[in-house]
Amino acid sequence: MKAHETVMSWVTEELRSGRLRIGDHLPGERALAETLEVSRGSLREALRVLEALGTIRTSTGSGPRSGTVITAAPEQALTLALNLQLATSHVQHADVYEVRLLLETWAASHADHVGGDWSDAERTLALMDDAGPAVDEFLKLDAEFHIALSRSAGNPLISTLMDALRTSIADHTLTRARSLPDWERTAERLRAEHRAIFVSFREGDAARATELLRAHIRGYYEETAAALES
Repeated sequence: MKAHETVMSWVTEELRSGRLRIGDHLPGERALAETLEVSRGSLREALRVLEALGTIRTSTGSGPRSGTVITAAPEQALTLALNLQLATSHVQHADVYEVRLLLETWAASHADHVGGDWSDAERTLALMDDAGPAVDEFLKLDAEFHIALSRSAGNPLISTLMDALRTSIADHTLTRARSLPDWERTAERLRAEHRAIFVSFREGDAARATELLRAHIRGYYEETAAALES
């Protein structure tokens, strides 16, 4: 077993048993290397891998935030994996679009429309209204809006996957948006569609929310695809 696998296995078991919790510090480097019977060099390499995967956070200095802390950032590992898959063309952006459709429409049909907290989505809509024609700022808020809606389904894995997907295709999304002949007109239409989607979520109309969201995602994808081909 490789060093990072040994450390990951130990961390997993400690979390499962309750001996470690999110936010706890790992033992010091020397003590942990002795416990796991690995060299300190191998341990450092393992910790770098785990930090890249979002399992831990390391900080130098002193105080409660220093040292090696257990974190919960699975979207970091998923984003890294997706970026590599997209870079090697093993996964196409059309594949990401189809997965988005599946995730977001599922979330819409399973949302807690009665007890859901819509404050984040509503705040993001207001910020989008104030964003003006700035493409990059609008797209950032657009991603936050869609992720906020996905959280209403109460499935943390769905919103984590959504977060990773949106982060991994951010540059590609910006390129597609800049290819549009009249961004301001498109942005105005997207704002109106966002409002209608939000209202359907808040009013508990799952069928309408799902259909509006599907049309919204598909329409924008087809619009930008046509612009890139022209």
